[in-house]
Amino acid sequence: MSSVAVLTPESFAEHRSGLKDQEITEDEAYIPTYLEAFPPLPEKGAPGEKAGEPASAWGSKIRPIKASVITQVFHVPLEERRYKDNSQFGEGEEAKVCLDIMQRTGAHIELSLAKDQGLSIMVTGKLDSVMKARKEIVARLQTQASATVAIPKEHHRFVIGKNGEKLQELELKTATKIAIPRPDDPSANIRITGTKEGIEKARHEILLISAEQDKRAVERLSLEKAFHPFIAGAHNRLVQELSQETGARISIPPPSLPKDEIVITGEKEAVALALSRIRAIYDDKKRKTTTISVEVKKSQHKYIIGPKGNTLQEILEATGVSVEMPPLDSGSETIILRGEPDKLGPALTQVYAKAKSVMVVEVTAPAWLHRFIIGKKGQNIGRITQQLPRVHIEFTDGEERISLEGPTEEVEQAQAQIQEIIKDLLVRMDYTEVIIDQRFHRHLIGKNGANINRIKEQYKVSVRIPQDSERSGLVRIEGDPKGVQLARRELIEMVQRMENERTKDLIVEQKFHRTIIGQKGEKIKEVRDKFPEVIINFPDPSQKSDIVQLRGPKNEVEKCAKFLQKIIADLIENSFSLSVPIFKQFHKNIIGKGGANIKKIREETNTKIDLPTENSNSEMIVITGKKSNCEAARDRILAIQRELSLIVKFNLLDSIERRVTEESPFSIKYSTLTAFLLSSFLFFPQDDVVEDSMVVDVRHHRHFVCRRGQVLRELAEEYGGVAVSFPRTGANSQRVTLKGAKDCVEAAKKRIQEIIEDLVRYRNDLWQETPVWTNVCGQVEAKLKYISLIIAKEASPQENGEVSPEAEFVPRKCDIITISGRAEKCEQAKAALLALVPITEDVEVSYELHRYIIGQKGSGIRKMMEEYEVNIWVPQPEKQLDVIKVTGLVANVERAKQGLLERVKELQAEQEDRALRSFKVTMSVDPKFHPKIIGRKGAVISQIRKDHDVSIQFPDKGDEQQVCDLIVISGYERNVEEARQAIQQLVAELQEMVSQDVHLDPRTHARIIGARGKAIRKLMEEFKVDIRFPQPGSDEPDKVTVTGLPETVDNAIDHLLNLEEEYMLSVTETETLAAYMKPPSGGPAKGFVVRDAPWNAAGNKAPDMSSAEDFPTFGTGVAPKQASAWGPKKF
Repeated sequence: MSSVAVLTPESFAEHRSGLKDQEITEDEAYIPTYLEAFPPLPEKGAPGEKAGEPASAWGSKIRPIKASVITQVFHVPLEERRYKDNSQFGEGEEAKVCLDIMQRTGAHIELSLAKDQGLSIMVTGKLDSVMKARKEIVARLQTQASATVAIPKEHHRFVIGKNGEKLQELELKTATKIAIPRPDDPSANIRITGTKEGIEKARHEILLISAEQDKRAVERLSLEKAFHPFIAGAHNRLVQELSQETGARISIPPPSLPKDEIVITGEKEAVALALSRIRAIYDDKKRKTTTISVEVKKSQHKYIIGPKGNTLQEILEATGVSVEMPPLDSGSETIILRGEPDKLGPALTQVYAKAKSVMVVEVTAPAWLHRFIIGKKGQNIGRITQQLPRVHIEFTDGEERISLEGPTEEVEQAQAQIQEIIKDLLVRMDYTEVIIDQRFHRHLIGKNGANINRIKEQYKVSVRIPQDSERSGLVRIEGDPKGVQLARRELIEMVQRMENERTKDLIVEQKFHRTIIGQKGEKIKEVRDKFPEVIINFPDPSQKSDIVQLRGPKNEVEKCAKFLQKIIADLIENSFSLSVPIFKQFHKNIIGKGGANIKKIREETNTKIDLPTENSNSEMIVITGKKSNCEAARDRILAIQRELSLIVKFNLLDSIERRVTEESPFSIKYSTLTAFLLSSFLFFPQDDVVEDSMVVDVRHHRHFVCRRGQVLRELAEEYGGVAVSFPRTGANSQRVTLKGAKDCVEAAKKRIQEIIEDLVRYRNDLWQETPVWTNVCGQVEAKLKYISLIIAKEASPQENGEVSPEAEFVPRKCDIITISGRAEKCEQAKAALLALVPITEDVEVSYELHRYIIGQKGSGIRKMMEEYEVNIWVPQPEKQLDVIKVTGLVANVERAKQGLLERVKELQAEQEDRALRSFKVTMSVDPKFHPKIIGRKGAVISQIRKDHDVSIQFPDKGDEQQVCDLIVISGYERNVEEARQAIQQLVAELQEMVSQDVHLDPRTHARIIGARGKAIRKLMEEFKVDIRFPQPGSDEPDKVTVTGLPETVDNAIDHLLNLEEEYMLSVTETETLAAYMKPPSGGPAKGFVVRDAPWNAAGNKAPDMSSAEDFPTFGTGVAPKQASAWGPKKF
């Protein structure tokens, strides 16, 4: 039986810590023997072996390694089970809960049911997974109880632990939920929820933590800030020694923090001891020390302080004297030295030495040469700083000087080298400046810098074009003298060409843009090839713009514009469209065999003709092209339809007649002549059906069969379905056959005779059938089928399709309708016609509202005209009349008037509301507060706009004419006033805010900020402050700025310093571990060497590591061949 132990990071660290003290140097290296390095495994204990005797070297030198996978078993009694239904054990809620927990934690869970109906649970997995799974199982499968435990409020933070780690560990360990009241909650009770067993464990642990803290104490000692360095010691060594000796934790505020309070925490005895030691040091230094003041130039103070104050610490360590420096932002040059009188002299000497150890020199050099002195990617200046690393070289933008700072000798060498570089550059470099209008700058640069990069490469020069924000037209060219002049000449030529350029906008309807561009841009390419110097820009389709921009030389732009206008005129002329309704069954005849008919019409009329698809219900044929051509095509298509209609009409009449006379003895009633539909059959006894005939003059036949046989249909409906058959056209027969019931046939003959008499009586009238008359006849049931209308052919055309309502109506002969027929029917027809005569009424509407009634592109007035079936006339804008005329039928005009007046009321209400919303207030706010008022991504100002329903405008940054501190608020007066007060309150809060810098170790910044800034955002929200960290590469990488109200800033800084202290412990541990884990330096590894190995014996050889026999794989048997140097094999 064998066992396998898994090496975990924890056990490895534990094992390594045990071996750390046994490290030896390379000079003292000891080569172990084979048996020492690889001790044999222990044999089975022999009888009589002593129990206390060590088994082997394995047990004495290497600690046991913990397994990475553990198993825990626990029991849930029946009375504490949450789900007690055992009918489907393993398939109910308990199984679902366990499956969910396994997926979330990665642990393996097995359930079993005990005899007492309790639940046994076995959890297997890594320690962390098992603990989490156990906590969830207890919470979800076991009934929960709760209890409270009271401990002092100041002990709560020790229960929570660093970053809540202690609390999480306690919850996992006891499988409970522990709720600790917030700091602002006066309650000291901690609530524990879980099983009874878990609650007891958690309660016990919390009381232990509280009891441990009862033994601790905190002391705050206020001592003069000037004596803090003596207590801390050089490099804080003295205070560290005090902490180690006493076991107390001593916190001394850093020099940058204006606090004199020293905090001591720890066990009561340790705190008391540390307190007495610190007081003793303070009293001793207070009694023995004195001070002297010296004046040192302000610029030299930083050399006395040194990097991170190291120089001051060195002076304190060497002389025991504390050097007090004035703040860097103050104008004072006085330095105070505090120490014992006999040591002040040496300290003062060191202060002066440090102040004079660094020399500052300024070298004069033209500002435009600075970047050439630095060199490409800092090559030139990099060589100097590598040779003289202690020299700091600083270039100031816009100033003709270079500052050198460092040790005197090195500064002089650097000065000489830089002056030599300047002298060489002045000989072979030149520059010039050109004033170029800023509007040409982007054209000089070109697309992706193409133009300017070409000039730079061609003439080996550097061209600096100012940014748009600089609002400057000064272009600077630097480089070889000849190249500078050539580049200058080319830039001036480019500007001259651009000054001659002109930009022109053409208004082209967007629907024509795609046609002008052509498929894959072929057509516009032809235009661009024709005018290569002109740039043609079409707007993006999403912009819905009709403006096409042309840019180029003036003459070429004009020619191109004329060319495009001609193209556009042709497109407009050819875009006229007509829709012609054609019966669906005639479409195939219009197309013709193989499309011959439609193709011929298209070619001869030069039009585009679109027919609906076969499965479409539409009968409209759309013709597109020039107006005259479209009308010609329409006439030809209508002519085809008329011919087809005549053929169909007479064919159907003949078919009906034959079917009536041949197939059946009964009458057929039909409704249309375009289709053969049998609507009803009237059955008569054979004896009652008669067939008779009468003579009708051929010239009257057309009246009975026209309009799709309407007169014949009416005769059949009125006289019992009598069938009347007229002879076919061209038969020259006057005989008309009637078939049906005897009485019906007689009555029909009589009615036909009356119609013929009417026709003969009014034969001299000009008869024309109209749709209006058909409608009138339908209403009054008149039997007259004709109306005498005298229509004037010479009537004047209407202008723009409209009739001016102001035109006087003078009755003319052509305006008179003559009605002929029986007296009573004529009166009814007259009344019906008068009802159809349109009237015109005026509606009073203010001139200012006309454009809103018309709507965008006439959409509003078109909608009303379609809805009410009237014509609405709006006077021309220049007339400024307050009247709108409505023309149409009486009922429609009344409805339109009501709708128009309602629309006027709506518009007036909108105008009043618009006037109320136009209230404006202007307030002056310092521009430095504008970003804060706007907020991140406009969050603050958007909230104000939303809360108060107002519009808030800030001044444009780039507009110099606009007052930069004015904010304009517009909306309802009450809302505007509330918004103004809200902004004033916000500004008042911002004015109370202060900014304070705190220095935090840069190594802790990332942890303070947190993942994606989550931690720092939470901190800023908690303390109501703004915290800014330095940018990468900053001169002060440890400087953090906190902005907010004074009290919140102080609290936030204290919290940041505490976080820094906590995180530095972790950083130090990490760095130490990283240094320990680094591979040893000093050449390649020698490998692992042992003495007295088995293969070194006579007759043996070293084992072959590639051999499966010498190094067998687990689980596969290998037959032994020969004895090995490892000794006899044991299987």
